[in-house]
This record gives sequence, structure tokens and C-alpha cells, in this order.
Amino acid sequence: MNIRPLLFVPALVLLPDVLRAQPASPSPAVTQAVDTSTSAWEGIVNIDVSVLMPDYREPWNAGQPSGGSGTGFLIGKNRFLTNAHVVSNATRILIRTTNDPEPHAAKIVHIAHDCDLALIEAEDGSHFDKLKPLDFGGIPQLNTEVIAIGYPIGGDRISVTRGVVSRIDFRPYSHTSVDSHLAIQVDAAINPGNSGGPVMQSGKVVGVAFQGFSGRVAQNVGYMIPVPVIKRFLKDIEDGRYDHYVDLAASDFPIENPAQAKALGINGDGVGVLVGDVEPQGSVAEVLKIGDVILSIDDNPVMNNGLVRFEGELMDMNEIVERKFAGDTIKVKYLREGKKKEATVTLKRFDPYVRLGAQYNQRPRYIVNAGLVFQPLDRNLVDAHQIRDDTVSYVFDNFLTDKLYVERPEPVVLTNVLPDEVNTWITPYAHSIVDEINGVKIRSLKDVQTALAKKEKPFIEISLLEKNRPLVLKRELAEAAHKRIMQNYNIQEDSYLGDE
Repeated sequence: MNIRPLLFVPALVLLPDVLRAQPASPSPAVTQAVDTSTSAWEGIVNIDVSVLMPDYREPWNAGQPSGGSGTGFLIGKNRFLTNAHVVSNATRILIRTTNDPEPHAAKIVHIAHDCDLALIEAEDGSHFDKLKPLDFGGIPQLNTEVIAIGYPIGGDRISVTRGVVSRIDFRPYSHTSVDSHLAIQVDAAINPGNSGGPVMQSGKVVGVAFQGFSGRVAQNVGYMIPVPVIKRFLKDIEDGRYDHYVDLAASDFPIENPAQAKALGINGDGVGVLVGDVEPQGSVAEVLKIGDVILSIDDNPVMNNGLVRFEGELMDMNEIVERKFAGDTIKVKYLREGKKKEATVTLKRFDPYVRLGAQYNQRPRYIVNAGLVFQPLDRNLVDAHQIRDDTVSYVFDNFLTDKLYVERPEPVVLTNVLPDEVNTWITPYAHSIVDEINGVKIRSLKDVQTALAKKEKPFIEISLLEKNRPLVLKRELAEAAHKRIMQNYNIQEDSYLGDE
């Protein structure tokens, strides 16, 4: 059972199990087509997307074309809010309303993959000038009714499903597979194609539909992105760019054992959570240490299970950090060896964390040399190549826990060996972490380029992590074979290191 975004894929495309329509089951939710001729819901649009999926197996290729559809809604003059996963990797975006079947070209204005939100606009906004933007409400109460509005399963007319709010929680967002934010669970039927559509209560938007459970374990369980996350995204982009979420970059453990609480010097009032780990490149790296006890954040007492009472609700303490922006400060009170301390922390994004998540809207980076293909290690690469090498798995799985990013910020993998007489017997070493090339320590893909450019020695010697035998190519033969290999495999560029 997995949680997945609910982007609709047309029937002509082979559907993965997660996107197939589930059999109907008894539910209080009701689905019906709604005539919007005089409705304020005219601002809800169907989004049709053409997509180019990057090819991480052959990164020099353009990629695989695909497509899908989702929902969006008007929030201001020619400003439509939707999910990031609806428009990720898009090459063409068309929007249309129920009352106007004519498609209108649109483009992405801002996209935030970490919270799965995007702002798009029509290239010619005059077609939507008379539409009324939807207003935002607040966080709905538990067991209150909401309606999810959108274009599920690729329908041409708006569909409405009804349900109740069943949980408000801090949950993973499946778009990146690593980010967690406030999310609201509803039992309204939310299906592929609903993604990006508004969830409404009393005529106001209280969330954006974005993911649901696959499989048959959880029926009619969907999730919406709540208003605080939406407003943070909109606030972040006010200066014309999106700066991403910030993190404390520290983990915590509950303090529930009375003896442990006493040993740590806590007075037993249920306040204080133990610091389990601190990332050396994170926001609190110079402040907190393992074994400290966090007492409060911005004067909000932190309970022994890591929760705080914030805006009248019990929430994960990270929710306070979630409302902040890059460069903002936060006040932390903590206990160290029985002594109370206080510090002001400047918040920033924790970049190593991003490498573990899925990446979008970017071209795969690579270097090809004498048929050897080098690529930076990230989730997209692991998924595309289905890498099973123990060392690669260890580096990826323990990139944060063992602080491997300190020594190797961007591990590089020898992902493929394009067969040629010059690289005979090297193929079995594909899917290995590159440690050194010609004596240069490889900490990033840029280091590979630097090392291969060194021509003092007649050989190219490549050391692989946890492999006892180095790979050796005769430089003269490798350079002569390089052009031949590029032609044989129809490779136009032998490297792409990213946009400057």
C-alpha cells in the first residue's frame, strides 16, 4: 500500500496500478455532475498536460513523451493554483472550463515540488477576466463536511464528491517521497484527475486535493493540502521566486520513561523532547547537540512526544518551522546537562535532504568518456537503473544517517559501460560508486570532468568504492575510441553538467 499523487493518465497510456480506477464501495460520498453556468465554480479549470519524462538510463536522449490531466482553480487575475505533480516536466499545458470547451495555452509561473503546489497562468488571460476567483477559508474542524471539486478520470464536466474531515496530521507528501507537511485526510472519493482541485467548505477553499492511498487496504481515503501550506507557498513567491522550505535538520525522540526524564534533569511536567541527531550542515548545527532536550520553540512549549499546541491545535513541533522562510530566525530553549540555555537560530534549506527525493523539471546530468557513463546519485537515478549494488544502496540509504554527504556531497555512479573494444571486461563494474580518477577524489560530477582532463599519465585509472581492482584504460586508445563510440551510440553531447 502506497500513497501516490492523483494525476490522471489517458486511457491510451498503460496505467500503473496506482492510477487505475478502484471498484466502487459503500460510502457516504456522492458523485454528481454539476451545471456551472451560474456558479462561482466557473473558475475551476481542467488542465491537460503534455509531458517529457527525462531518460536517466540514456541521459543524452530527450526523454519519453507522455501526458495526463488534472484540475486547477482561479485565485487571482489570471492566476490558477494546482499541484506541482500535475504540471511537472510539462512541455505543453492547456486549460479549459466546463462552459468553454476551447483549450487555452498556459505556462508555469512558480512551482514548489517540496509542497506539491504550482501557480500557472494562461498565455492570454483575457479569456478568464470575467471569472470569479475562489476565496480561502481556514483549517476545517474534524467530522465536518467538505466537498472535493475537479475533473476526475479525465471527465469533461466538473464532478463533486462529499465527505468529512477525518484526520489533521503532519504527513509525507508523495510527490518527492521525502517531504512532510501538514495534511488533512478526508473520506470523500478523490480520484486521479482530482489533483489540484479545490476542497471546499461553506463556499471557501479549505484545501487542494493531491494524493490518496493505492491498493485495497484503505478505501475512500484522500488527502488535501491545507490552507496554511498554500498561504506559505503564495507568501514565498511574492518576491518573484520560490525559496523552498527550511529545516531544523535535527531528529528527536520522545521522553516518556520517568527514569530517563529524571536523568536528563526534566521536572516531570511533560515538557521536553530529546535531540536524537543533528545534521552538521543544518540550521541548528552550531546550537544543538545529541542529548540536548528541546523545551520550547518560539516560546511554544514542546511536549515530551514532540508536539506543540500551536494556533489552538496539537501539532508536530516542526509545524512552527514550516511557517518560516529562508533567512528567518527562530528562538530555541533547550536543556544541556541540566542547565537551561537559549539560542536564536537562522533557518535555511538543508540541501543534502533534497538528493533523497524525486527530482523534476530538470535535465539529467552526465559525462560519457570512452563509453563509460558517469551520473550523480539521486532517487531518480536509483529508480531508473534499478541499482542493486550493495555499496550504492548503502550510500543512498545512509546518506544522511551516516553523514556521508560531508565527505561526498554528490556521489557519482558509473552507471553504464557502452561496449567497445577499448573498454573490454569493464562492463561488470557498472553500478559502482566512483571513488577516485587519476588520483582526484570524486566528490561531485564536476570532479569527474576535472580528473579526466588531467593528461599527465598515459593511463586513465578509476578507483571504485569498495572494489579492490581499479579500472584502467590506455589514454591514447580511449581518446581515439571516444569519437567512434559517440557515433555508434548516436550521442550528440558527451556531457551535461547543468545550466550555469
